Amino acid sequence: MAKGYWVARVDVSDPTGYQEYVAANAVAFQKYGAKFIVRGGRFEAPEGTARSRNVVLEFKDYETAVACYYSAEYASAKALRKDRSEADLLIIEGYDGPQPT
Repeated sequence: MAKGYWVARVDVSDPTGYQEYVAANAVAFQKYGAKFIVRGGRFEAPEGTARSRNVVLEFKDYETAVACYYSAEYASAKALRKDRSEADLLIIEGYDGPQPT
């Protein structure tokens, strides 16, 4: 079964206030079994427009990734992020097919 992912690109305008969002989102992420694959870190953007922070979360499947986003727990956290950052978020199903040899 293919895993599900959140791919987020974020510009944080209020770093201190954003930490409240980080603390609050842990509730939803724990409930839905999210695992951080990327959480900040060095990056290059050789094409397109970059944001200052990049995050990739892994879930057991696509349906769980979607359920987490629309959950009451994440809605509470997202409300804390709203005026403290600007984000692009993509929920995507992973690839579960053959790999090239």
